[in-house]
Amino acid sequence: MFRAGFQVFDIHGHLPYNYPISQSRHEKIVRYGSERAERMRLTWDLPASEPDPDQAQRPLIARWKDELDRYGIGGLNFLTGWTNDELAAQIATAPDRFTGFASHPIERPDAARELKRAVDELGLKGYKLFGPLTPIPFDDASLEPVWNFAAERGLPVLIHFGLLGHAGGIVHHPNINPLAIFNVARRYPDIPFIIPHFGCGYFQELLHLCWSCPNVYVDTSGSNQWVRWMPYELTLETLFRKTYELIGPERIIFGTDSLGFPRGYNYRYLQDQTRVTRDLRFSDDEIEAIFGNNARKLLNLAPSVPRSELKEINR
Repeated sequence: MFRAGFQVFDIHGHLPYNYPISQSRHEKIVRYGSERAERMRLTWDLPASEPDPDQAQRPLIARWKDELDRYGIGGLNFLTGWTNDELAAQIATAPDRFTGFASHPIERPDAARELKRAVDELGLKGYKLFGPLTPIPFDDASLEPVWNFAAERGLPVLIHFGLLGHAGGIVHHPNINPLAIFNVARRYPDIPFIIPHFGCGYFQELLHLCWSCPNVYVDTSGSNQWVRWMPYELTLETLFRKTYELIGPERIIFGTDSLGFPRGYNYRYLQDQTRVTRDLRFSDDEIEAIFGNNARKLLNLAPSVPRSELKEINR
């Protein structure tokens, strides 16, 4: 799918973490979510159980490394873990393949201090938040120390907006719309804000945010099935084309939202997205920016250069 020697970098993966949506839900909602999840499993041909029980006993990060090798993926950024310390310990075993973001709640009184510790002591490279799980406005005065630190370091902040969870999840919240970050994004232009899943139901609002704020990036991750529940026709091709027309390839960042096993790496999403960009006649340089080098630039990692270009450089 790519020029020889280019290595994909995926901005959006997850290690296991405490997922609050699974708590305090009525039995009927849980059952409804399970039924819809099973439908998705059958639709996408996902494994129902671990095919090799011995694999489940192996260290988790070793399994992820095997997945990257299996599909030829250069690197994967994990956005969550049980704790910042646990995530840092996991990725430290293969720092050439994995990076990670802090993901503690921003409303914590010590959020800025913990973010600084995660970056300076643990080596994490960004901050992951969930809009629909954040109980206060993002422009609340109490959060200024966090934003000031992120701006000082140019630290990427990835915030999930839109539908959250499987069927039965969150669809209404004061911070569910990407425009909830507008005031902060305008006030802190040195912070790269990454909005995943093309806005996950709020595509128009995300485009408006990108139009106004040059520090807003779009993450392509997930199945993007939310397009099926919009009142107008949307496709993956439309999402890429309209985003490209507005912000160009420099602010589009590839991700899969790969979560765990037995499913493993969501390679199908990479195939689908690459096919769309080639159908739209993106150049090789643009494709390589989207599928790895834009993320590497934000994380201060060296770009991946195809062998053909390396030969030109070395001449």
